[in-house]
Amino acid sequence: MIYLDNAATSQKKPKEVLEAVLHAMESMGNAGRSTHEAAHSSTKTVFDTRVLLTEFFHGKNPSHCIFTKNSTESLNMAILGSLKPGDHVITTVMEHNSVLRPLYAMERQGVELSFCALDEHGILDYASLEKLWKKNTKAIVHTHASNLTGDLVDLEKISSFVKEKSLLWIVDASQTAGVYDIDMEKLGIDILCFTGHKSLLGPQGTGGMLIKEGISLRSLSYGGTGVETYNEDMPLEYPNHLEAGTLNAHGIAGLHEGVAYIQREDIAKIREKELSLMEQLKKGIESLPGVKLYGNFQEKKRCPIISMNLYAYDSAMVSDELFTRFNIATRAGGHCAPLMHKALNNVEQGCVRFSFSHFNTEEEVAKAVEAIRILSEEG
Repeated sequence: MIYLDNAATSQKKPKEVLEAVLHAMESMGNAGRSTHEAAHSSTKTVFDTRVLLTEFFHGKNPSHCIFTKNSTESLNMAILGSLKPGDHVITTVMEHNSVLRPLYAMERQGVELSFCALDEHGILDYASLEKLWKKNTKAIVHTHASNLTGDLVDLEKISSFVKEKSLLWIVDASQTAGVYDIDMEKLGIDILCFTGHKSLLGPQGTGGMLIKEGISLRSLSYGGTGVETYNEDMPLEYPNHLEAGTLNAHGIAGLHEGVAYIQREDIAKIREKELSLMEQLKKGIESLPGVKLYGNFQEKKRCPIISMNLYAYDSAMVSDELFTRFNIATRAGGHCAPLMHKALNNVEQGCVRFSFSHFNTEEEVAKAVEAIRILSEEG
């Protein structure tokens, strides 16, 4: 199978990731619950991974690296744990439901929402941010890149606005963690949410958030932490304040090796390979009859994603043809980005999304180009 669905989850992992998970399952106990060798091994792995991720995202305090099962859980914790009725929040039409649904939930409780739209070129209308701001604006919450088009949000432009208005800044890095270097300290990001199973090359069921010092979130889960047993509430200190119950230390061990692999191989080189494969597919299909591409390809800084449609065919039908006839795995449908589909006028049709890993090859992309050519000719 030619796997081109890496924006959903990276299928091929470095061998070190697989080995780390297996070793952890064979040897680890429960992190932070005892001092015997098996528990100590788990505790050390979790701590070392906090340190590694804090360095990777240029945070300051490893104890403010909170582990979750994915970026969706992280975003729920950040949004539901920071907002209250009467607050106003700015977000964008580019968002995934992992941002939208918690915001809608808070809107039903009295939080006001405003949406930054796209301009006529499909680029986020940064100039409108000033118009959206209100005296009760508490936060801006947004994705770093569209999971549908791969278009990036300019973090430096958002940073200037956030600093000027003294806003809480929550960034969804689901598509960019492991693709682009993100400097939390330099940019001034307050809460960075990420998932482990995509471009960080870790296992599913891993993710987290880095929280800037001085930012306080309400606990959404309550339970055991291994410390302050007789405290009837959750401990106040991070990470225990937000980590109730047993951590996925087996998965975290794999996540550690995924991040370490990216550091060894060089994130810029990995990204260059992925963008090169994306460009190969784009050039091969953009002039074919019936092919419509979505996204701003004038910008070189983007995620390695191509979303397309073929004539008026339902995207699921095209994706099924690619798999059943050519053994090419893609993603079709709504992509959990309802406002983006409305902006692109393809709510009913959806999109066929190709997303690339540096483990993919030029030969695989060439086969994808040929497959689309054949479907295009068949009309």
